[in-house]
Parts: sequence; C-alpha cells; structure tokens
Amino acid sequence: MAELKDAVLKAMKDAGKPVRPGDVAKMLNVDSKEVSKAIKELKNEGKVISPKRCYYAPNE
Repeated sequence: MAELKDAVLKAMKDAGKPVRPGDVAKMLNVDSKEVSKAIKELKNEGKVISPKRCYYAPNE
C-alpha cells in the first residue's frame, strides 16, 4: 500500500491541479477503488487535501 500511496501522491503532483480518484487510477493504470483507499489514508495523514468535493490535491 505504501508504494501505491507514493505513486498516487506523485501522480497528483505531476497533474499540477486537483484531480479525481478516477483520473489518478487512469494515470497509474490501477483500480479506482484502490486509489480511493490510498487517498483516504493520505488524507488522514495530512498529505492530501480536498479543495472541492471529489477532487484531491497534495497538501503543499
């Protein structure tokens, strides 16, 4: 899970704008449910924020 979380965070940073979990899943070619779980954990750790509903971005 740690590898996926790192990949999700990197994909968000590379996107340069708030993204939806489905967009990240397409970028990484993984299941969107797995991405959603990773985002939830990253959000709990304070590494990801949600600037608007259903969109996520790295917490700079």
